[in-house]
Amino acid sequence: MEWDVIVVGAGLAGLVATAELAEAGKKVLLLDQEPEASLGGQAWWSFGGLFLVDSPEQRRLGIHDSYDLAWQDWLGTAGFDREEDEDHWARKWAEAYVRFAAEEKRNWLHAQGIRFFPVVGWAERGGYLADGHGNSVPRFHIVWGTGPGIVKPFETRVRAAMSKGNVEYKPRHQVDELLMDNGRVIGVSGSLLTPSSAARGEPSPRDVIGNFQYVAKAVMVTSGGIGANHDLVKENWPSRLGKPPKRMISGVPEHVDGRMLAITEKAGGRLVNKDRMWHYTEGIKNWNPIWPHHGIRILPGPSSIWLDATGQRFSAPNFPGFDTLGTLEAIQKTGYDYSWFILTEKIIEKEFALSGSEQNPDLTEKSIKQVLKRILPGPTSPVKAFMEKGEDFVVSDNLANLVDGMNKITGDNLLNLEHIERQLVARDREMDNKFTKDLQITALRGARNYIGDKLIRAASPHKLLDPKNGPLIAVRLNIVTRKTLGGLQTDLDGRVLNDNGVPVPGLYAAGEVTGFGGGGVHGYRSLEGTFLGGCIFTGREAGRALVRRLNLN
Repeated sequence: MEWDVIVVGAGLAGLVATAELAEAGKKVLLLDQEPEASLGGQAWWSFGGLFLVDSPEQRRLGIHDSYDLAWQDWLGTAGFDREEDEDHWARKWAEAYVRFAAEEKRNWLHAQGIRFFPVVGWAERGGYLADGHGNSVPRFHIVWGTGPGIVKPFETRVRAAMSKGNVEYKPRHQVDELLMDNGRVIGVSGSLLTPSSAARGEPSPRDVIGNFQYVAKAVMVTSGGIGANHDLVKENWPSRLGKPPKRMISGVPEHVDGRMLAITEKAGGRLVNKDRMWHYTEGIKNWNPIWPHHGIRILPGPSSIWLDATGQRFSAPNFPGFDTLGTLEAIQKTGYDYSWFILTEKIIEKEFALSGSEQNPDLTEKSIKQVLKRILPGPTSPVKAFMEKGEDFVVSDNLANLVDGMNKITGDNLLNLEHIERQLVARDREMDNKFTKDLQITALRGARNYIGDKLIRAASPHKLLDPKNGPLIAVRLNIVTRKTLGGLQTDLDGRVLNDNGVPVPGLYAAGEVTGFGGGGVHGYRSLEGTFLGGCIFTGREAGRALVRRLNLN
């Protein structure tokens, strides 16, 4: 068969692009190195958060949002400072994406069958000035069905195209090279991997049983980032965030290896903003791992006390849920690659959510009955399982035993009971008045002015050392790798550019491999809910642009 387009990578961006191409009548060959069980890639494992602006969900909760406010927040967060070069196309993609999020995005997704949880989350709150980093208002819309709920409509569209003969999907096909002819990308060659029954997310073998070569009118790379390749993460680690962590856990499956970045670069594609990346600071080791070094991110509310490895409380605005990379920088400057939360059961039962579709079975399975159980006393079942089985948790009815347990976990014996107690007592004294100089207390009281936080995300302010609020809980927080913010530089049609800023003929890209658009749509930081959305938007736009270009020929 003569293919119009070869799409390399069957994650979310690849599915969206393939659907757009096939429904326009183009013949698409979809290749992926993983077994069919992993169709949809890492998006399937996500919590399913999407960045939307001025949505009906926001308006029902009394949130006043607008394109202008969202763009102000995006610019203050991104901090674009390479606009004559590496950020040139990134900023153009950013402006297009925020416009999409404010106008067409929700209705378009709704037409695909995607629905949203009614309470909008408030991620990356910033804590700086109005034009600085962070979301001024809640914008984190959770898809009803989480990650699988996002993947399903696009997988359905692709499978329908497969049944019509417009798409052929070949798993276990690992692309090793982009084929060139007179400077034009004309196809791919690679290794046929041994069949595998590995379940979704599990490592699959890399044994080679043959080779393949396919040609087409164009190739689109949608192969994801480097999150599971810790060597590449460390190699590109920015000095502004201190030295690379000696020890990290992985928030993505092992197949998120970044190998197509170098392969595409060899074919002439330009990699930009390689020093920009997004890793979480609130990672816990999965007691029931699916992939190597499997880490889960805590999605925290604003109340937990955050201490560095030596037991010193972080300064403002390094509070839970405020500035991911700012806190990462603070952690790395301590010389240790972990930190601590101290909280109470009253806090954990309301403020701890765990990222990942598998950690939220009620939302993933669309069970209203199970969701309603979240308002009952006590932590959710997945959180409780970590409290009982997770190696990073300590639970105690007194502070002395808690600190002793924390020291036993690390073996470093860095924590001093009197030092920690002095800080917690000082914090608790601030609870005696409605006013305070402690900015974290001000922030958590302010959070409860938002009905969504008051209902399900921010515990009623209380004294940590009051036994009636116990038991006390400590959680060791690890650095968990996640997203690549830089990548292949692309124009607004998804064409991959070379070092001279000229499109490489026949070569397109979308998704995380492009830094979610243009080689780094987020700049230095993310407002959250923008990774899945970036895959959807770039996959859609690149697919549609390629259709237009193919129709001209």
